[in-house]
Amino acid sequence: MKKEMKALFVAFGFLFLFVASSTAQKVYSCQSKSDAKIKVYVASSKSDADLVVYKCSSKSDVSGNNGLWYFCNSKSDSDKTIYFVDSKSDSDIVIYFSTSKSDAGWKNNSKKSLLY
Repeated sequence: MKKEMKALFVAFGFLFLFVASSTAQKVYSCQSKSDAKIKVYVASSKSDADLVVYKCSSKSDVSGNNGLWYFCNSKSDSDKTIYFVDSKSDSDIVIYFSTSKSDAGWKNNSKKSLLY
């Protein structure tokens, strides 16, 4: 019985890790700040960013919480709703858009939980 319970806990652990790593990368850009979960400021320099983001052209390209974002046309298709703010001080997270997929990733891990 103990072996079965241990196997069950291990299976649920893997399931949790899979779900946690596959969420929050499909985003929807809201027109209203009150509709968004996260306020985002776009930095002009990579060194100022908490997260370097690469915009993917397909939903299938996103996985994990590593800066690969797919912008959804519908709020219901997204994992997170964001609103772009004009001031860094008004933001929850600062991002930089990269043209290279290999640049995507976190620079400030303390903000990583915002996209889980």
